[in-house]
Amino acid sequence: MEYRKLKIALFFLFVTIVFGTSGYVFFEDMMVFDAFYMTLITISTVGFSEVKPLSPIGRGITIVIIISGISLLTYTLGQVARIIVEGELRNILGRRKLEKQISALKDHYIICGYGRIGRTIVRELIVAKMKMVVIEQDADLVKQLEMEHVLYLNMDATSDDALKAAGLDRAKGLVTAVSSDADNVFIALSAKGIRSDIFILSRASDVKNENKLLRAGASRVVCPYQMGAKRMAEILHKPTVVDFLDQTMIDNDLGLQMEEAVIAEGASIAGQTVMGSKIRQEFGVIIVAIKRKSGEMVFSPGPEEIFNAGDVIVAIGKKDEIQQMNNVFH
Repeated sequence: MEYRKLKIALFFLFVTIVFGTSGYVFFEDMMVFDAFYMTLITISTVGFSEVKPLSPIGRGITIVIIISGISLLTYTLGQVARIIVEGELRNILGRRKLEKQISALKDHYIICGYGRIGRTIVRELIVAKMKMVVIEQDADLVKQLEMEHVLYLNMDATSDDALKAAGLDRAKGLVTAVSSDADNVFIALSAKGIRSDIFILSRASDVKNENKLLRAGASRVVCPYQMGAKRMAEILHKPTVVDFLDQTMIDNDLGLQMEEAVIAEGASIAGQTVMGSKIRQEFGVIIVAIKRKSGEMVFSPGPEEIFNAGDVIVAIGKKDEIQQMNNVFH
């Protein structure tokens, strides 16, 4: 609305300048530049002397220019000032609101980089309703983050200040997804220097840099191009397996999903066997694996395998069945 008013004011100011310049040229026999100069000094009321003595018609033109020009100029400058001030206020208030929301985050994920990989990660986390903040310094990508209402910091992810501002001390994990492997290494080193126990998931553009990222402190490293190539090969020689995984992990419309759940301390299921827990009978889910606290992975656990507090259960089932199972585990 403010910009529309400014455009209208500028248009009428332009009409006034054209009117004054044309009037002085035709009725006062001035050169075009002199007439334009006379119009501007009249509108601005700077008090300079007239270019030449004016006739009664010329004075009438001057009166019209003074009345209309000063009003329009004042209004136009007011609109410009209003837009600038309100824009700055919106930016300041917007930044403060973002900073307040970010400072309130806890157990969230920090995503460094909002390129093709980072954007996909953010969208998946949004679907999973997980808290996050993105660190990105590209102006165009920041605009996308604003439009998608994603919490962000317009900072350099390689700086300690950016990681601290994103709440690294309260975060659940950090994802380094910038395009440069060197920057990902630097971010991992900085994060580990600030908080040694933070979980770091790093992207590697080149598989040769995977070990460097692990040495820098990354907990897990993913090479998207290598994974993409493997997936394409798997589609060729075992398409049914890929279809099954897609349906359980990607296709949310089917109501079937693969999920993990942690057995909390004091949960009723702790200390029971797979058969004794009756998970299959009560919830209709299939236990695929159990990850022990030690990191040991038990695949396709037998009926006598025991559930312990702190174990992570990987199961396949319908969404409501998985939710009911989670409630028991907690």
